[in-house]
Amino acid sequence: SGCNPFAQTGRSKLQNKRASLNQQIIKQMRMRAGAENLLKATSNNKVKEMVLLELSYVNSNLQLLMGQLEGLNSSVEVYQSSQETANIPLIALGLKETKEVDFSTLFKDFILEHYSEDGNSYEDEIADLMDLRQACRTPSRNEAGVELLAKYFSHLPLMESRFFSPNRQTGIFFTWYDSFTGVPVCQQNLSLEKASILFNMAALYSQIATRSDRQTITGLEEAISSFQIAAGILNHLKETFTHTPSYDMSPAMLSMLIRMMLAQAQECLFEKTALPGIRNQFYSLMKMAQEAAKVSEIYDQVHQSMIQTPIKDNVPFFWSTMSQVKTNHYRSMAHYFVASALLDHQLGPSDDEDQQEKTLSQVYDRLPEGRSPLDILKKKDERERIGKAHIRRAILGHEEALRIYSLCHHLNKLEVLQDILKASHQRSLNKYSENENEEEFADYTEKTTPQPMKISFFSAKQRWTAPRTIHLRPEDRDLGFTLKGETPVQVVSLDPLCQAAADGLKEGDYIVAVSDTDCKWMSVSEVMRLLKDVNEEGIDIQVVSMMDSNPPMPTKSATFCGNLPKTYSMICLAFDDDDKNPKSRKVTKKSSFISWGLKNKLKSASTLSLPTADHSGALPWNKPCPTFPSSSSYNNDSALY
Repeated sequence: SGCNPFAQTGRSKLQNKRASLNQQIIKQMRMRAGAENLLKATSNNKVKEMVLLELSYVNSNLQLLMGQLEGLNSSVEVYQSSQETANIPLIALGLKETKEVDFSTLFKDFILEHYSEDGNSYEDEIADLMDLRQACRTPSRNEAGVELLAKYFSHLPLMESRFFSPNRQTGIFFTWYDSFTGVPVCQQNLSLEKASILFNMAALYSQIATRSDRQTITGLEEAISSFQIAAGILNHLKETFTHTPSYDMSPAMLSMLIRMMLAQAQECLFEKTALPGIRNQFYSLMKMAQEAAKVSEIYDQVHQSMIQTPIKDNVPFFWSTMSQVKTNHYRSMAHYFVASALLDHQLGPSDDEDQQEKTLSQVYDRLPEGRSPLDILKKKDERERIGKAHIRRAILGHEEALRIYSLCHHLNKLEVLQDILKASHQRSLNKYSENENEEEFADYTEKTTPQPMKISFFSAKQRWTAPRTIHLRPEDRDLGFTLKGETPVQVVSLDPLCQAAADGLKEGDYIVAVSDTDCKWMSVSEVMRLLKDVNEEGIDIQVVSMMDSNPPMPTKSATFCGNLPKTYSMICLAFDDDDKNPKSRKVTKKSSFISWGLKNKLKSASTLSLPTADHSGALPWNKPCPTFPSSSSYNNDSALY
């Protein structure tokens, strides 16, 4: 038997809401179909206007119901383990809903007609079959629930061979609702029934996985196994039932769901590796970096499949946002682990040089031109520069994850996710602050650091007047000019009769200060915000005007060669230097190696290898723990991250 459908658990409430929404959606769809038929049949303009108004009302209701259904699919907290305290939530599939089916009358008639036996003698068996199907609508979230679905699924081929003749229709209709859109699909054959039961088995395994206690090795192993089984069932569904009319079982949607199940299995594998504690050693940190990079890579594939045209219209925005957050989060963790391995450890005399070189080479797709892994390991300056480049990438990635997190209101309900993202970001900031006194390294971070501020205006090449103070007094909330440009903003469309023009403001002036606020680097919107609420007394601004930037002719400079004076202009000297040393002024743009797309398939086996878990004195990776020791104590085996 299944669970009590009236039990007031979080999951049962969710399924009851789903069933109610499905009924409301089908009601609105019937009303829309009737209105569209009436619109085609009538020629009365007044009737057409009324029908169009009714159609707009029905379509609005459908949009609201679809939004509520998306909210149910985004309610991941219902499926999480009750012991969850410090893990990123996982996504579980909701069960497909179906209508009740009465086999009794039609099966009895078929038995009498086809087998010439009294159908009433099989009344108990038919009742048991109907009870079994009814129980499958509310399976328990454990192995017993899976066995219940598997038992009913094993009955379907027997039913098909005995009661569903290919030459005649039985009159039994199987109706299932799409789990993403709520749209009902109805068929008289058993193909839809088989496919839907398989989908629910996969959904149930995903719910078992999310319910597992991920604070224990046993719970994580259960989660990994359940996600893998769910992916296998969905793959079987995709290959066997290729023409199922329900959109949630279309090949494109199933491919995305398979990727998502495997990504979550990989995430649990990463947590299992980290749970005993990560030793603060070069090899352990590098292996964890590879594991985190693999999780990020798979989630990126999931996100890319979610934003494709046929899928993105029906997948909850919560799902695609969550996959994007995890892509950035785990990629940043990979950068953090590599940075820790490079900054906290040095290549010692007793270390295996070849093994460390091999380990480091497996991390990168490519290295900067002219540099090898051994150079990075041996040269302290290079090691520190590259380590700091990784930590900067980690900070930027964590900031991007937090930004994406803030875009989805369903994600904002998951406070534990926000806490984990902020803690990871702060950890990277702390690591960066430990090394912030090191000299900068623009060559390695050209693709990882924010773009520098544009300072072409305030440079030695430009000449401008001294700042002038202009008093602005609005007239009917109008200052008499508009602003344009980036930084600094420029005055345009100046009214020559306004108070500002009378006070000395000119067309083309640049605003460098508003009251006591320096706005040389502010955008138009930021300056307008400062000028928005000017009162009747007005406000003072400071402006500068661009002067002619053509420089005077350079002076002559005398030099001596063989005791004979030779006179050259400064410009000629400059060009002469460039001609003689063309390479000295050429800046070679180095290719960035700080990318984590593991594209090299030849290295996949070594990249995915797991470190050996050390259970002695281990601390969980996701709980507060001591910081890394200094580089002088990196050989201490008891140091854990």
